[in-house]
Amino acid sequence: MSDNAKITGRQIAAGRALARLEQAQLAGAANISIPTLRRMEASDGPAPGMANNLLAIKTALESAGVEFIAENGGGAGVRLRKSG
Repeated sequence: MSDNAKITGRQIAAGRALARLEQAQLAGAANISIPTLRRMEASDGPAPGMANNLLAIKTALESAGVEFIAENGGGAGVRLRKSG
């Protein structure tokens, strides 16, 4: 879970907002429950949860065009993939 351990709740929430997904939509795409997603998004630090759920969320958001940005000293973040 090395890469997934670095995904924060704030990144998940921000990525979902950028992709214009409701919690129910992302939870459905990742095949997890809405309460599980809410707990993950509420975390200020690394998102809590099982590695497979974190990977499913990351994969669903990436499929929606979200890119995860590593800490790299400037703070972890997300952005939308450039289209075209």
